This record gives sequence, structure tokens and C-alpha cells, in this order.
Amino acid sequence: MTDAVFRDGRPVVRFEQLTKRFGDLVAVDHVDLVLGQGEFFGFLGPNGAGKSTTIKMATGLLKPASGRVLVFGLDPYQKPLEVKALIGVVPEEVSLYERLTGREALEFAGRLHLLEARTARTRADDLIEWLDLQDAASALIVDYSLGMKKKVALGCALIHRPRLLFLDEPFSGIDPVAVKGIKDVLAQMVREGVTVFFSSHVMELAEKLCTRVAILHKGCIRAVGTLPEVRKVAGLGETASLEDVFVQVVGGRLDAGGAEWLTSERL
Repeated sequence: MTDAVFRDGRPVVRFEQLTKRFGDLVAVDHVDLVLGQGEFFGFLGPNGAGKSTTIKMATGLLKPASGRVLVFGLDPYQKPLEVKALIGVVPEEVSLYERLTGREALEFAGRLHLLEARTARTRADDLIEWLDLQDAASALIVDYSLGMKKKVALGCALIHRPRLLFLDEPFSGIDPVAVKGIKDVLAQMVREGVTVFFSSHVMELAEKLCTRVAILHKGCIRAVGTLPEVRKVAGLGETASLEDVFVQVVGGRLDAGGAEWLTSERL
């Protein structure tokens, strides 16, 4: 399969034999992967597969044990400021300054990205409206629900108009109405050339959103490609869902066998 590339010929993200160990545990095992501009790329795997560890290496938060990752041709561990200026990140575990209000957190993120105060304020107001946070914009983040914190984190990741987004389980805790709006905006950004690296174990979302996917299991990529391509890897027919492909690839079960006593007729 031909590598997806950036429009000037460079990949947006390239993983080259990327490996991370924690003691005897190999969390990420020689991952090779290339992402191009304007992809909505799904990075899928069960809990503990190594998805978050991979994202932390791609965003400069962890140093690989071996191999490397390049973001727009830059090593994020060696050039963290240059890379962070080009990317936005929503981690699985949101960490915000909880004694700021939602509006203050957004403006602060904008100023960290060297936006002028007026621009940061205007963009924060726009994001507050888009994320439906008007009623809570002046409240302290410490009093926010998980879903509201996720919305603020997404706003902080977007305020500087990044060319690449890393989203680690971004929709957990967010209500369906907000999810629909966020999906629509992300899809529009992708059409305009932004690349989205979307980590999840929710197959329905990935099947609807992603142009390509990689399935990670025990630190290794087991399948990568479009949905028809990963169906072929899994040995399944053209009507198989991504959920069925995922279960097949990671060695799970497609039947409901086991613990039959849970569903047997009660006496």
C-alpha cells in the first residue's frame, strides 16, 4: 500500500520501529506507521494495547527506548517547542488548571501559543459558543463535570489552529449532542487539510469517522489500512463491521459463548 504523505512530499507523522519498554514490559513494540495530510486516522486497540504510550512518544512526553517518531520531520523529544507549535493534544486523562475558569483556561492556552491577547480572547469566545460552555464559562474548572473538562481541553488544543491533532479517547464523558457537533467540526478540519490521529476502543465511532485505521494489540500493529483492507487482513467479508474485524484481529471471540448460565432460562 502506498504511504500517505504530506502535500509537499513529506509525511505528517512517521513512526520508525518505535519501541517503549517499562522494565520487562514492552508497551510499544517496533511500530512502523506513516500518516499523511488530511487523514482522519484511527489508532485502535483494547485497554493496555499501548495507544496512550505511543501518543506520549509522538508528542514528546516520553522518550522511546529505540526507534523514532518524526512529526513534520521533527523529533518531538528533541524539538518539543517546535512540534508543540504545530500540534494539538487532548490526552485521555485531562489535566487542567482547575482554579481557572473555562474562559481563562482557553485564553491562557492561546497566550502560551503566542497569540495576541485580543485574538486569544476572541477565539476563546468562539470556542465557548461552539462547545456549548456559555453557562459555565465563568465557573471554576474544579466544578466542571468530566465532559465539560474534555470540552475545555479540546478547545485548548484547537485555539492555535494546529495542523495535527492527537485525540486520546476524546469523546468519553461528553454528551451525544456535543459529540455530534465536535465530529462535524473535526470532519471539516480534515477536509481543509488538518490531520487527526484518533485513539479509541469505540469501534462505532472509528468506523464512522476514520479514513484509515491501525489496530494495535500488545504493543504491535496487527492490521493497518482502510476498512476494506483491514477486513481482508482479518479474513472477513465485505459486510463485516469494524468491531468484528477488531475482535478477529486481536484474537477475541465473535460468538457469545462462555458463562452460559448468565443467559440460560431461570428455573
